[in-house]
Amino acid sequence: MSKAKRLNEMIMMVNRNKRFTVRELADEFGVSKRTILRDLQELSEMGVPLYSEVGPNGGYQILNERILPPIAFSEDEAVSIFFAIHVLRHYLSLPFDIEYESIIKKFYLNLSGDIRDTIDTMQDRVDFQSIHQQEKMPFLKQLLDAAIQQDVLIIHYETNGKTSFRSIQPIGIYANEGKWYCPSYCFVRKDYRVFRCDRIKSVERDETNTPIDLSHITLRNRFSILNQNKEMIEIYVELTKNGVEKFQSVNWPNLFLRKRIDGTGHIEGMIAKHDINFLSTYFIAYGENAMIKKPIELIESTKEILNRVLNQYN
Repeated sequence: MSKAKRLNEMIMMVNRNKRFTVRELADEFGVSKRTILRDLQELSEMGVPLYSEVGPNGGYQILNERILPPIAFSEDEAVSIFFAIHVLRHYLSLPFDIEYESIIKKFYLNLSGDIRDTIDTMQDRVDFQSIHQQEKMPFLKQLLDAAIQQDVLIIHYETNGKTSFRSIQPIGIYANEGKWYCPSYCFVRKDYRVFRCDRIKSVERDETNTPIDLSHITLRNRFSILNQNKEMIEIYVELTKNGVEKFQSVNWPNLFLRKRIDGTGHIEGMIAKHDINFLSTYFIAYGENAMIKKPIELIESTKEILNRVLNQYN
């Protein structure tokens, strides 16, 4: 193995391990301890923040924070990464300490001149449209950290003109149509709920409630797990061609689109009964392009909402 390759792999190895010894590195790379000591000296000169401890149990560790090894990107890869980051501009708040402008500046300025020229030209030729986030959400990082560490938080929550304090244990956070959401276990309701992050007015650590084990629940599998004890009912909705196109842009768990040769189709599957009101509002947005056939509860809820809207104009 060449020295350059060994140093590069050594950077990745020390990033993975919290602590390591010279002997461990020598055994891993098949070289002498003296060679490893010289390599560690070079890494230190390159800016890798190494800290050494003497004694029988001593060794090395990365000081403060780990660093990323240098990675070579092709021109197409660099351009695609830039535009992936570029989409973040639609969000006023992100669950990270660093802001979008700082990310894009560091990445963009370290590209070669010809690649920057390519990106400058492409920005006027290609774009990824998204709904702009209208309000800042200052607690995204605390919610994400709590989901990772499985901590319990006390939040001041505002909905329908009313405010309340809730003890929640977040599962994660996700963005949808310009808003951030936080599915969590609510210790007040003794059940799982989804909280709008823009309605959370304050966050603090809850030292009273003991966290429950949510390690098996992720954003990907939350619907199948959270609906296990919910009353489920069958749904069937007819769609026009335009309705099929609209539904294809979303991904609802437990709902399946069946398309016909003529372009029309229907939705079938199972929904939780407590989602009736939400789905009524959702399918009203389809206008004449969706006709709910069942369940009757969804039909009645939709009619009730439409009647309230009509009454506003009477």
